[in-house]
Amino acid sequence: MAVFTRITQDELQQWLKGRKRGELLSFEGIESGIENTNYFVNTSTGRFVLTLFEKLRAEDLPFYLGLMEHLAKKGLAVPGPIANAKGELFNALHGKPATLVTCLSGKSVDHPNTAQCHAIGKFSAQAHLAVADFAGNTPNPRGLVWIEKTMNELDEHLPDAVSALLHSEVSHQKTVVASNAYKSLPKGAVHADLFRDNALMQGDTLGGVIDFYFAGVDTFLFDLAVTANDWCINLNNGEFKEDLLDALLTGYQEVRPLTIHECGLWQDMLRAAALRFWASRLYDFYMPREAEVLNVKDPQHFERVLLARRQGIPFAVQPN
Repeated sequence: MAVFTRITQDELQQWLKGRKRGELLSFEGIESGIENTNYFVNTSTGRFVLTLFEKLRAEDLPFYLGLMEHLAKKGLAVPGPIANAKGELFNALHGKPATLVTCLSGKSVDHPNTAQCHAIGKFSAQAHLAVADFAGNTPNPRGLVWIEKTMNELDEHLPDAVSALLHSEVSHQKTVVASNAYKSLPKGAVHADLFRDNALMQGDTLGGVIDFYFAGVDTFLFDLAVTANDWCINLNNGEFKEDLLDALLTGYQEVRPLTIHECGLWQDMLRAAALRFWASRLYDFYMPREAEVLNVKDPQHFERVLLARRQGIPFAVQPN
């Protein structure tokens, strides 16, 4: 659990007044997340989620909250931000930007089945189609520019073999993004962090997708690869479980068929997605922030995933 900022009941009750959500009954820290402080908030009108943003600036938030509001209005199961009396989707609490969103039903799954992978693939495609008229244009905050900068900062801390692999993959991805095929990939505002713990399942039905605070404009294929690398793998070695991967891709392509260029770059985007989270976890491991409680995730997991992707993928995805 990461709770960077402690708030009092009086502070929260005062902050909630402008949102007309009734009397504050209770609130508690949420045992997940490493970037923001999150609380469940129970009021006389229902259950909500409060987020205090620890690193994001106020000027960054209209994109993230606007994307959530946009998808919610399109009928997708995402948390809807609740505006205050001034129409603001966020405002200061304990000196930090904060927002209140609806609380969705369901729980995350550790070991998804094929039906659940199919459902998350379908959601991803629906979300990619839904952003066609979304005006936000913030680039992926953890894209290749950030990864290369992070790599350079980490160099003095890393074992030689880890540094060599990191440099090798960054060099490969720079070649990929310079290609004409990559430049032709469809893109838009994407979640970019749709792991199992960011999806709430009700049995085999998707209850909702949460935590859009790593969202940004990137290729739809990268977004899909992020999800595949978490939902469809053997957690011990990072290799794909073919039945889960097939279910994810089938669910996706039933809604939005992949293009020829997307199919051709599938392995490269799987590698890019593994690189992004490996670099992030290396940074958190070697350069941790202070927190009241902080769970630093093992960077070796995504090193294994990246190595597995560099060796190949079970089958080449084909356009429908």
